[in-house]
Amino acid sequence: MVTLSEENYLKAIYHLSNHGSISVSTNAIAEKMETKASSVTDMIKKLADKNFVNYIKYHGASLTELGRLTAVLVIRKHRLWEMFLVSKLNFSWDEVHNVAEQLEHIKSEKLINELDAFLEFPTHDPHGDPIPDKNGNINTLDKVPLSTLQENQGSKLLSVKDSSDEFLRFLNKRNISIGDTINVLNIEPYDKSVQIRVNSKEMTITENVAENLYVKNVK
Repeated sequence: MVTLSEENYLKAIYHLSNHGSISVSTNAIAEKMETKASSVTDMIKKLADKNFVNYIKYHGASLTELGRLTAVLVIRKHRLWEMFLVSKLNFSWDEVHNVAEQLEHIKSEKLINELDAFLEFPTHDPHGDPIPDKNGNINTLDKVPLSTLQENQGSKLLSVKDSSDEFLRFLNKRNISIGDTINVLNIEPYDKSVQIRVNSKEMTITENVAENLYVKNVK
């Protein structure tokens, strides 16, 4: 049986490896997990023994199909619990991550499948990230950073790249939410700051903020 710590490592490798498609260095994993590279090496060897990762010394680790599926199903639980907390328990989207981090390690497959049904099979979590199905399949959306749009282009906010509590609170203060219509009014040549209209309110955001908002271009 996979342990809580092993699940966290697999999830970290999944995110660092572009959804399991590339190898990840032990240093990168150590930074993500906030631990020593030596500790990562020990864990990677354990995961390799269980056929969760492929490990080559000095070349890092990549997920096996079993490792990828295990990581994706942990992510599925995390995102379903986030959706439950927001839609049923009145949590805001900046409050749910740490709670979902604890709930994602519950082992009951029946509980998670019933939770999915109870929520009427949501396709995306409160941050706009896709929720994998029970078989580990993920339907991704065609989306681009708001920073890539041109002046006078309209868009719909689909998800956020930065889902940290700080960034979500920043968006809350400006009443920016998933599903909002965002029109690009002007792009400042000097610092690439962007003047936008969100629904009916105009504001200016930095290039960094624009890079962290994933949108779908609309006519």
